[in-house]
Amino acid sequence: MNGMVSDEATNPIPTLAAALERAVASAFVGPRATVRIAVLGLLGGLHVLIEDIPGVGKTTLASALAKAAALRFSRIQFTPDMLPGDVLGMNVWDPTSREFVFREGPVNASFVLADELNRTSPRTQSAFLEAMQEGQITVDGKTRELPNPFFLIATQNPASFAGTFPLPEAELDRFGLSFSLGYPSKEDEIEILRKKTSNETVSPTHPVTDAASIVAAREYIDRVHVSDAAREYIVALVRKTRESPEIRLGASPRAAVFLQRAARARAAAEGRNFVLPEDAEAMAEYALAHRITLSSQARLNQIDVRRAIGNVCQSTPKPTGL
Repeated sequence: MNGMVSDEATNPIPTLAAALERAVASAFVGPRATVRIAVLGLLGGLHVLIEDIPGVGKTTLASALAKAAALRFSRIQFTPDMLPGDVLGMNVWDPTSREFVFREGPVNASFVLADELNRTSPRTQSAFLEAMQEGQITVDGKTRELPNPFFLIATQNPASFAGTFPLPEAELDRFGLSFSLGYPSKEDEIEILRKKTSNETVSPTHPVTDAASIVAAREYIDRVHVSDAAREYIVALVRKTRESPEIRLGASPRAAVFLQRAARARAAAEGRNFVLPEDAEAMAEYALAHRITLSSQARLNQIDVRRAIGNVCQSTPKPTGL
């Protein structure tokens, strides 16, 4: 069976995902679909990038998810003067032992919130590259493993905001999923006021799982079956981004790897042990939007990234008979 999960295997993902979503909703007010993408990122081992204006709940969403998952949480608030050592840790001289001792940085946690990542310099942004790709860091020539599971949510302000440094393409490509929250609906904004009082910050979020369960969920998702036809469809979607006249820079092969993993996570959350083309289509917007650059013609025609991806999906035939 090539490692795929069998029909008899118990699928823990639907129950776990629903529990996490309910727990997050106790503190975060916003679209349930957005919460689902963040939860799929955590369960699927796909780092998440949230781009939006300040004050719409990015940090609330991330911290609530960390509490619900009962993972060791670390928040890094980025500023332009931060250095890589402020993230990774550094060797410092200990006069008592008369030797250098490593002081670990805030990245050494299971759940890391990199708040306003694009407010710091590219030098410091690059501190996350090895951590995101390989789950480890290297300081002064010595490699150290990060906790398992390791999960990163980064937030960034719109590029037009003052004091921002664009995230380089190589770093964007290491995020598995991305989305924006947008302004809340009228009903959600009223609910936000109802939840918040003058002497409380956020509603309490109670743990509904633990690190071992997250690791087990990721191992289950790894074994969700992807047929040859579904895999060919994923590749077709990614390759189409390189051919579309609306897109100047298409998605990389790494994008196909992450899209396949996102499709597996969605399939498992839907209660299936196999991927359908619809899983890849549904996750394409979140897995590809931050990896592509629009053409000047698309911008002139006021076509945004998500619409361009939608056009790619519409023009890519789905396999039948699966």
